[in-house]
This record gives sequence, structure tokens and C-alpha cells, in this order.
Amino acid sequence: MVVIRLARGGAKKRPFYNIVVADSKLRRDGRFIERVGFYNPVASGAEQPLRLAFDRVEHWTANGAQLSPTVQRLVQQAKAAA
Repeated sequence: MVVIRLARGGAKKRPFYNIVVADSKLRRDGRFIERVGFYNPVASGAEQPLRLAFDRVEHWTANGAQLSPTVQRLVQQAKAAA
């Protein structure tokens, strides 16, 4: 199954997440199919906390990809802000 989920990056105590399309059997931070955005929970000042390519998310969900609960919440927040 294909899932849209977060892949963690960044340093210790400074998390940064890529929003990726990946096979559900692969590791969280391992190989992925496509990067569709990012989430920076510790963004400050002029830094952008969330960027998402809605057209690619819609494309993948139309083709059967499932959203993880956290990504689903982030997509809803981004749509409300837009």
C-alpha cells in the first residue's frame, strides 16, 4: 500500500519533516517515491512552517494512497489557512 507520511530529518531537538509518498513496508526515513512538501514544527520568524503541493497530494490520493493521521491533520490545516 502507498502512504503519504512524514519522514524525519533535522538535528537533535530541531526536528524537520519531509512529507513523502512511500510504500508502507519501507522504513520511515528510508526510500520514498516522491516528496510532496515539508513541515517545520519549530519554525520561527519568517521561516515557513508548512509547504504542501496540493495537486500532487490530490493526485496520489486519487490513485489510492492513504494519508497518515498526522499528514491528514496538516493537510486540513493548510487548506484552512489557504
